[in-house]
Amino acid sequence: MSASTHPPRIKLIQLDGALPNLGLMKLAHWHRAHGHEVLVTRSIEPDLFEGPFDRVYGAAIFSFSAEKVARFRQCYPDGILGGTGTDNTLTVEELLHVPAYEHYSYEGWDVRYSLGFTQRGCRLRCKFCVVPTKEGRVRSTNTIADIWRGPSHPKHLHLLDNDFFGQSREQWQARIEDIRTGQFRVCLSQGINVRLITDEAAAALASIEYRDTKFRERRLYTAWDQLGDERTFFRGVDRLAAAGIPASHLMVYMLVGFDPHETWPRIWHRFNAMVERGIRPYPMVYDRTRADLRRFQRWVVTGLYRAVPWSEYLGSMRRETVELRLGHAINEQQLPLEAMPD
Repeated sequence: MSASTHPPRIKLIQLDGALPNLGLMKLAHWHRAHGHEVLVTRSIEPDLFEGPFDRVYGAAIFSFSAEKVARFRQCYPDGILGGTGTDNTLTVEELLHVPAYEHYSYEGWDVRYSLGFTQRGCRLRCKFCVVPTKEGRVRSTNTIADIWRGPSHPKHLHLLDNDFFGQSREQWQARIEDIRTGQFRVCLSQGINVRLITDEAAAALASIEYRDTKFRERRLYTAWDQLGDERTFFRGVDRLAAAGIPASHLMVYMLVGFDPHETWPRIWHRFNAMVERGIRPYPMVYDRTRADLRRFQRWVVTGLYRAVPWSEYLGSMRRETVELRLGHAINEQQLPLEAMPD
């Protein structure tokens, strides 16, 4: 920090992600608690009139944000840049020299819900996922009371748990009870693991007000990433249905572009199997260089697959014509925030 008499000025830059970046929210809370002046922004380039900052932080969570990461480093050679979209594995706790820090400042992020984790880590070690490396073994972190911002805020919880039912049975039962008795609406946009769902866990989900990212529609999120998991995946779907959660409430992330043996017939098999059950697929493109997969993703997540054949979508029809044909703009669709295609 500089030796000037004014309070240290801190700049926090969120390079990507539609949800508030929790790492930056932690840093904002810590610096404000120490009397520092904090600016939160998504603009990388310095503003002509903003003046100097004593410290600049940046955060990126996606690997396809490499260009933004490069711009940040060019603009702020002494800045501190972290997140899964960078090569820096330093955590906020390590940066602040504290064992744990679960305090967040919402000032600078225009959201009404309360955001956080009830648990960290994951039981599985999928090759395409950074969670086991980043968060380690499953452990409970916060209660619902810890996450909710209080009576002046809506009872809307956006939980970022990667494996809600991976924590101990006693812990997740307590969280479910708090959600139910507190009459919270909950978005589990990171997904529940339908392959490992039990009858008891399915009944617990059916007992709470699960919602989409706008807290309006009934929506649960899960994933079907590998064709070989078909039987296990649909067994979980059937368990949810038996508990009272219809397949039409499910949005399923389907990984594409990761398996070297993947073919278009294999992709179509997963997609068609879900659509036939009334599930909403959401392709997640692992190899961002694949323009064909990115087009497939956009065709699916915008809901165009219900009205425009794939062959026609690949043809000469302009995007504006498609929107007019459907009678609404594509950007009005209900899409998961963190999975929005670029």
